[in-house]
Amino acid sequence: MRQVSISSMSFENLIEREWIVVNGIGGYASSTLCGLNTRKYHGLLVAAMSPPARRMVLLSHLEETIFTPHGDFALSSNEYPGTIFPRGFEHLRAFNVEPFPRWAYQGDGFTLEKSLRLLHGENTLCVSYSLLTGDKPVTLEIRALLALRGIHELMYQWNSRLAAEPMRGGLVKIPASSRTPELFFAHDGEFRAEPHWHLNAIYRREDERGYSGLEDLWKPGTFRWTLSPGQTVHLACSTEPVALERVLSELDRARENLDRQTAVISTDSDRRLEMLVRAADSFVLSIPELNSPDQAAAAAPTVRVINQYLWSPAGTRAALMGFDGLFLTTGRFTEARAMLMDLASQIRTGMVPTEYPENGDGATYQGADISLWFVNAVGEYFATVEDEASRQPLSAAVQEIIEAYLSAASDALFRDDEGLIGVRRFGRSRSWMDAQINDWIVTPRWGRTVELNALWYNALMTASRLAGKVGKSTLAEQWEESARNVKETFNRRFWNPKLDCCYDLVDDEFTDASLRPNQIFAISLPFAVLSPERHRSVMTRVIDELLTPMGVRSLSRRDAGYQGKYSGNVVSRDRAQHEGSVYPWLLGPLARAYQKSGGVSSQTTEKIAQWIEPCLHYMEGDGLGQICELFSGDMPQTTGGAIASALGTAELLRTYARDVLGIKMIASKARYAAPEGLPQATASLRK
Repeated sequence: MRQVSISSMSFENLIEREWIVVNGIGGYASSTLCGLNTRKYHGLLVAAMSPPARRMVLLSHLEETIFTPHGDFALSSNEYPGTIFPRGFEHLRAFNVEPFPRWAYQGDGFTLEKSLRLLHGENTLCVSYSLLTGDKPVTLEIRALLALRGIHELMYQWNSRLAAEPMRGGLVKIPASSRTPELFFAHDGEFRAEPHWHLNAIYRREDERGYSGLEDLWKPGTFRWTLSPGQTVHLACSTEPVALERVLSELDRARENLDRQTAVISTDSDRRLEMLVRAADSFVLSIPELNSPDQAAAAAPTVRVINQYLWSPAGTRAALMGFDGLFLTTGRFTEARAMLMDLASQIRTGMVPTEYPENGDGATYQGADISLWFVNAVGEYFATVEDEASRQPLSAAVQEIIEAYLSAASDALFRDDEGLIGVRRFGRSRSWMDAQINDWIVTPRWGRTVELNALWYNALMTASRLAGKVGKSTLAEQWEESARNVKETFNRRFWNPKLDCCYDLVDDEFTDASLRPNQIFAISLPFAVLSPERHRSVMTRVIDELLTPMGVRSLSRRDAGYQGKYSGNVVSRDRAQHEGSVYPWLLGPLARAYQKSGGVSSQTTEKIAQWIEPCLHYMEGDGLGQICELFSGDMPQTTGGAIASALGTAELLRTYARDVLGIKMIASKARYAAPEGLPQATASLRK
């Protein structure tokens, strides 16, 4: 990713671009390019108190000032009613997010570099300041502004006692209160306790989104250093009483082994692929069993995937839909196995969990498609990995799902006499198009949806193959026969002869001819339910009406319900979310479907490369290494939704590596190597 040029950017440009770094257990640090927080979700230490859940914005911001013989220079920026103060962005000269966020500031008589790093696997932040040039020593003062609240909440001044307690060894303790957790700072300077409330910080993006965006932040005191040219000083913040020496040692070791954190293709480095792998790495969490006395359990962490940053909890839809890109293309076989086995143990009446709530409660079961994506992921896993030890238990989980769907065991599902499945009318949306405002489901898709039945056919065929591998030939034959019936019925009932493409939904009383991208899955899945002779006409229709430079529209512009601009308050945004907004992740299934319909050739490869180029360019530039959740359907295609999408990253990574570069699997470094006896790549992929 190229270094961001600051000189040509206005203040508005600076606060439009957002960066994020993560700690691998759900916590993160994130803000705008110039460090002015525009969201309540921004913060320098956002800690997962019960990984990966119960995340809290602990350290919101650092106010830094440089004192020199030539004057005082603020480095930070905040927004208050009617003003931006201080205006540190005026002294910002350069920024780079790789390998970790770094800022260069310049004033009369000094150049200073600031860097920010998180310790992997714990809620610990370290910010370092290096005086690169200067004619004389300077003084650096830092005031830490604390929020000490949940990520969806806001802090307001209150009367309970908050205090800072200096301890030995450069440690400062912020004791827990009835509302706030314990917090620690470690430093190599001086600390002066000066408790004070900073009132009315404004988060302008929250206000634009229709939410409250005003917060009070608490300052425990001031940290102070005298820096000489060439000197570096450090400030660490943690939920544990950390020693600064240990933090710096861990960070140095991480820097030395940075090549283990990014898979590299043989001997030829591809910076775009490294960027994509680094982005994918930020969503895959390994949560150790910290309280387990069993060393084996502690060595086999729970694997979770954050759907998107900054506000989404861990979930399964993005993890399973993007399974290939997140796990298989990157060689994360051990983590892939761990996640699949964990999900298999959580199946209830054939349903795989949908989400793990932020408050730490038990998993929710809402998605009608999630279990079928699980079956697809199991099929992809065994097509890629030699892992006979897991074949039996995962095949048993697949059987449980298939039998539950055949019997329509879930209250949310039905199966008709012709073998198609559908979603019953219910209080929640069950598909990926799940925008909902209170009781209003913005995109209601009750009945037999096209992608659900494409997944159903794919699941039956996948299950049949798996059953044959574990000696259940009778089941294999039965499920394949069911799949044949589904395919015949699907092609008869879902085909729209007027438009030469598929209906989006078939119900007992009507058919929905809305042109949406969901029909792509009738071609793109490993077992395509749509008859091959119909592939080209579907692809022509989808490409002509839905494809845009930044991804695929969720609804055709010709539709009366089309919403081309994703902006405004929650109602306006949710109305547009699946009624015209553009999703980068849909480029992945579109590319697979395109190859199936037209064959793999230099021409199809070149076309796919052209499709994903704007998204890769965005990641390299304005995205600061990440791809956002969505873009507006109309030009100019402004960004929207979350700043970083697991599914968007996974599909761009898989498409770029496999469909453009022709790489089946990215060669893995030691970090991803499986212990002896655990899954390894199949011989076909190792060639």
